[in-house]
Amino acid sequence: MIRFIAFIITALLPTTLTAQEEMLRFDPAEWDFGTILETDGRVSHTFTGENVGDSPLVILDVVTSCGCTVPAFSKQPVLPGEKTSITVTYDPTNRPGIFDKELWVYSSERRKIASLHVRGNVTPRAKSLKELYPVDAGNGLRLASTLCAFAYIYPGRLMQSSVGFVNDSPRTIRLELRHDLASGLLRVEYPREIAPGQRGEINIAYLNPAGKPRYGTLRDALEVVVDGQTNGTTLVAHGIGVDLPPAKDSEAPKAGFSENFLKFGPIGRSGGVRRMEFVLSNTGSADLVVRAVECGKAVGISLAPGQRIAPGGSERVEVSIDPSDLPYGVLSEPTVIVTNDPTRPMRRLRVTAIVED
Repeated sequence: MIRFIAFIITALLPTTLTAQEEMLRFDPAEWDFGTILETDGRVSHTFTGENVGDSPLVILDVVTSCGCTVPAFSKQPVLPGEKTSITVTYDPTNRPGIFDKELWVYSSERRKIASLHVRGNVTPRAKSLKELYPVDAGNGLRLASTLCAFAYIYPGRLMQSSVGFVNDSPRTIRLELRHDLASGLLRVEYPREIAPGQRGEINIAYLNPAGKPRYGTLRDALEVVVDGQTNGTTLVAHGIGVDLPPAKDSEAPKAGFSENFLKFGPIGRSGGVRRMEFVLSNTGSADLVVRAVECGKAVGISLAPGQRIAPGGSERVEVSIDPSDLPYGVLSEPTVIVTNDPTRPMRRLRVTAIVED
């Protein structure tokens, strides 16, 4: 691992080899495995290289960007005019589709002396029911996922997603989804009874009202109940309520944050409230409006929803921590700020501290 890290830095340099740098020549230096079956497992190809330099060389390492591609080679000295081989093995397991991997060959002088390519196309194997629906929700119900992550949720637009399910039992089951946490904006459609072997989808959608939109984090949690019982499986949906972008970019605000991290460092519990500042600026052509501010109980912030910053203006924002009731140790609190900036309406400011005696 240490050797790999040492050479990966060098591997980030340009990969084109000049005539003077080419000491080990492979012909060919590329290999196309063609179409291979995932079920057939690993495939290998052996490249043969010739020392075209005027001095002996030793292959110290062959670096690849992926653990799916493994080289095997000899560290015996290769005299001028002599040949050596490198066998490259590719593992297609859980890697369907086209692949194209480059390997870099380094000498004992830590110089890159050759590069190799392998490519191909993996035909995926048929997945089992448990792989397609990995979540066991109890009593024969299996789910493809427990998370519906929406990005931005715009006013007046129905944002839709779904979670696949299958009844892996020999009997009909009854499904119920009970709200543990409700935003009031979530719509869910699903069958109340599911026949043996039946597959389908739980349809999940957010509709943020156009007339009175909600801003900031929207989050819902639905407990999955099968035949009146639950094993603790919960469906979670979340997204960020933001403004619709303006019709013209020239009419848009643009938020600028002087800091992305506020590091308070060590703070004593008896030392009183600690404060830091950052600057929120508007470099756009319309008023910047703060829509939502979300932070943990340990953090206070002077910014509030509804505040406006005119084009070209800025606001100094104070962030505070009261450590008196905080547990000892590392504090790391994300503060979410939502504005009407259409390019990046949601920004996260990370606040950190170490609470001590």
